[in-house]
Parts: sequence; C-alpha cells; structure tokens
Amino acid sequence: MEKYVIKLNDKVYEVEIEKVAGDAGAEAAAKVIAEKPAQKSSASPAGSGQVIAAPMPGNIVGVSVKVGDTVKSGQLLLILEAMKMENEIVSPVDGKVVSVCISKGDTVNSGDTLIEIA
Repeated sequence: MEKYVIKLNDKVYEVEIEKVAGDAGAEAAAKVIAEKPAQKSSASPAGSGQVIAAPMPGNIVGVSVKVGDTVKSGQLLLILEAMKMENEIVSPVDGKVVSVCISKGDTVNSGDTLIEIA
C-alpha cells in the first residue's frame, strides 16, 4: 500500500493505492483516506475573506445578496444553472458580503470567483 497526495480542482486529497493482481497485468485500486483543507490561492490578496467559487461551469439565474449584506452559514447566495439543473449556492460561513463578482445572466467556469464574504 502506497500513500500519495493529489491536488484536483484546488482540493487536496491523500490517497492510498494498493496493487491488485489481474489477468491483464497489475491494476491499481485507489481509496481516498483523507481530504486535506484546500490551500489558499496566491491570487487572493492577503487578509481577504472567504471566497465562494463556482463548483461547476454554468449560468447564473439569480443572485440573492448584494455587497454589504450580512449572511449566515447555509443562507442562499445565488442559483447556478448547470446541465439544465438549478443548483443553490449557499454561504459556508457567517459574515458580511464584501464583493459580488457576478450578476444574473453571467456564464461562469468551474473555479471562477462568485462572491467574497468577510
């Protein structure tokens, strides 16, 4: 069993890989054993708040907050339509909205900054 650290879409995972004997040669079975906290991007200014990024590409169909609003953890921030499904993006933290980088009708890519909360 070998352990590796893998970074995928700005998330860091620790995985174990076990060699399994098979007819077509050696195959690998991987198991995620721990998800490590994502490292802050160097693009964020020092002292910035919690950045809410797009989890997938899609279209913004509604924005429920504006700069200066106070939000609670779990509160709806916006609705992102992806693959004909509406996905509610909620706040992961309590705080104050310091920037809204999108508006209704915008198209976003995975990882794009949507909202920043301090």
